[in-house]
Amino acid sequence: MSALKWQGWAVGLTVLAGLLVFAPLGLYVWASGEPGAAPPRPAVEDVRVTGCRIDPGSRRVVAAVEVAGRPEGAGAYVVTVEFRESATPDPQDRPAQALVKLPGVAPSATEHAEALGPVWPAGRTPWCGVAAAEFSSGPTPAG
Repeated sequence: MSALKWQGWAVGLTVLAGLLVFAPLGLYVWASGEPGAAPPRPAVEDVRVTGCRIDPGSRRVVAAVEVAGRPEGAGAYVVTVEFRESATPDPQDRPAQALVKLPGVAPSATEHAEALGPVWPAGRTPWCGVAAAEFSSGPTPAG
C-alpha cells in the first residue's frame, strides 16, 4: 500500500474516533433542555416578609412571612428570616436568624407563616427580612 492510502485510513479512523467521543456529548447537550430555556427562578423571589412586630408579652420579634406557590407544581419552602436594627446590614454585626418551613405549598396558592426571633431591646424598632429561601418540588410528607 502506498503512503497516501495509509494517510486516508488514518484520517478516516480519526474522524470515526471523534464521532464516537463527541456525538454522545452533543446528544446530551441537545437533550438536556431547549435552547434558550430560562433557568428556574430563585425561591427567594416567591417569598416576602409582610409584617415585623414585637410580641408584647415575650418582647420577641415576630415576622409574618408570605409564600406564593409556583405554577409549575407543589413543593416545600424553607425560608431564612433575618432580624436586624436597620434595613442596611452592618458588616460587623451578626444578625439573628430563624427558619420557617412551609411544606406542601400548592401551585399558585399563597401560604402564610410566622418566624419567631430574639427578645428585642425596649425602645428599638426591629427590621425583618428574607435572608434566603429554598424550594423543593414534589409532594412533601406531613410533619
